[in-house]
Amino acid sequence: MRKTALITGASSGIGKEFAKIHAENGGDLIIVARSENNLNELKNELEASYGTHVLVIQKDLTQANASKEIYEQVKSSGIHVNYLINNAGFGGLGKFNERELEQDVSMIQLNITALTSLTHYFLQDFIKYNEGKILNVSSTASFMPGPLQAVYFATKAYVTFFSNAIAEELKDTNITVTNLMPGATESQFGKVSGMDKTAMFKKTASARSVAQDGYNGMLNGELDVISGLSFMQKAMISMIPFTPKKILLSQVKKMQEVQ
Repeated sequence: MRKTALITGASSGIGKEFAKIHAENGGDLIIVARSENNLNELKNELEASYGTHVLVIQKDLTQANASKEIYEQVKSSGIHVNYLINNAGFGGLGKFNERELEQDVSMIQLNITALTSLTHYFLQDFIKYNEGKILNVSSTASFMPGPLQAVYFATKAYVTFFSNAIAEELKDTNITVTNLMPGATESQFGKVSGMDKTAMFKKTASARSVAQDGYNGMLNGELDVISGLSFMQKAMISMIPFTPKKILLSQVKKMQEVQ
């Protein structure tokens, strides 16, 4: 039986790679993003290459009712979703007091509220049928506070803890929740957020490798998947619990200063 995956932020980067991987595995897709042209190009490519069925939903998830509208459209189409991949998100560089408040509020809406709402809506169906897999894309940023990206790091901490908590709530079901924590990844995120000019993004993982790690982790029902880190980055993360917070804050800030 073909599995249907709903993927947000599917028009580029990690989300686009998720869609390709799922199609390669013989699955059908619902792909969601703001760019309808990019989604339609991806739809045509995947349907031609893999014979998969792709439903395009053009939606701006920074808008308050977007998640509910997506769920209602999926229900009215009669499609049963097996995998929910909450990938959409964005960041932004700069001191909190100097950034436009509207940008950070939109970031919270997308990174937290939309992800939470979509999870809630589709989880009702997963529970009804006692099957389903959720993959939430967080970040290694969720391990620490992020001076110069205060709101972004905080939203990703929410995603990690939220995902882990509901995974425990669902442990006696056939539903799994996987939390993907990529490091710096080659995608539009770096350019949009301004992070591509920082030390943190000097070396990036490929979007394909990160998506593959996350997808495999979801299929295996893993709790957390860390992907795209160098040996030194892994060592740094392992030391976070033992590093005095003021030193950690200083280190993270330096890594996010524009070079």
